[in-house]
Amino acid sequence: MKKYLVIGNPIGHSLSPLIHNHWMKKYRLFGSIYEKRKVEEKDLKNIVKEIRDDEIIGVNVTVPFKKLIIPFLDELHPTAKKTESVNTLFKVKNKVVGYNTDEPGFAQTMWELFPDKDYKILASLKRKNIFVLGAGGVTSSIIYTLEQRGAKVFLSNRTKKKAEELKKKYTEIDVLDWGKRPPVCDVVINTTSIGLTSNERIDIDFNDCNGDKNKLFYDLTYNPKETNFLKEARLRGNNTMNGQKMFLNQAIHAFNLWTNITPKIDDEVVKLLD
Repeated sequence: MKKYLVIGNPIGHSLSPLIHNHWMKKYRLFGSIYEKRKVEEKDLKNIVKEIRDDEIIGVNVTVPFKKLIIPFLDELHPTAKKTESVNTLFKVKNKVVGYNTDEPGFAQTMWELFPDKDYKILASLKRKNIFVLGAGGVTSSIIYTLEQRGAKVFLSNRTKKKAEELKKKYTEIDVLDWGKRPPVCDVVINTTSIGLTSNERIDIDFNDCNGDKNKLFYDLTYNPKETNFLKEARLRGNNTMNGQKMFLNQAIHAFNLWTNITPKIDDEVVKLLD
C-alpha cells in the first residue's frame, strides 16, 4: 500500500483526503491511499523518517508546521527555500525534499482572477494595492507571488514582530499595526486561521467599503466555505472568494510531483468540496 498524508494541528477541517483519494481512484492508482494525521511538533522528525524509509510516499504540510518542518529535511526546492515555507514532501534520490506548491497554486489563482497573456508576469497585478492579513506559514508564499508580479503589498499581523520579520525578506512591503488600514486597497487577503471556528471574526473596520463591488475580500480558508470575514464582506456588497481554487491548484502541483500525473479540476471535484 502506497500511503500519503496531510499533517497539521488542527487537521479535522482538511478536505485534502477527499480530493487526492478521488484522483487516485480516477487515475487508477490502485493500492494508494491518502489520509490525514494530527501531529505535534515533536512528531515532525519521525514523519520525515517515515518518508525516508518509504513507509510514506508523499506528505502535505499545513498549519502550523510549514516552517517548523524545514530543519528535518535534506533539501529544499528553490521556491520553498526563498519563502521558507514547505507544504509538500517527497523523496528524491534518497533525499527528503521540501516543496512549496502553495506559491504556484496561488499564482494560478491570481491569473484566473486577473487574466494576463503572460502567466509568469501577471502585469495586471502591477496596478493593484493588496492588503494581506496574517504572517503565518502560507503568507510568505502569497507575498512572494504578489511582489514578483509588481503589486503593492501592505501587511498586518496581530503580532507585529512576525510581520516585521517578513519585511526583512520582502523589503518593498509596508507593515501596518493590527487594526490599521492602507489608504487604498483593491484586494484584502486573509491568510490567518481566524475563521476556522464560527465565532471568530477579524476586528478591522471595513465599513467604508459598503456597496463597493470592485473590492475583493479573499479568504484562504476553504472549509468553512464562508468565514465571518467573507460573510461580512458579502453583506457589505463586496466581491468575495474563499480558498477553494488555491487549495485545488496547489493540490494539482503536489499530486503531479508524487505521481507525474496532472489531474483535472472538473465538476465532480468541485462537488466534493461543497
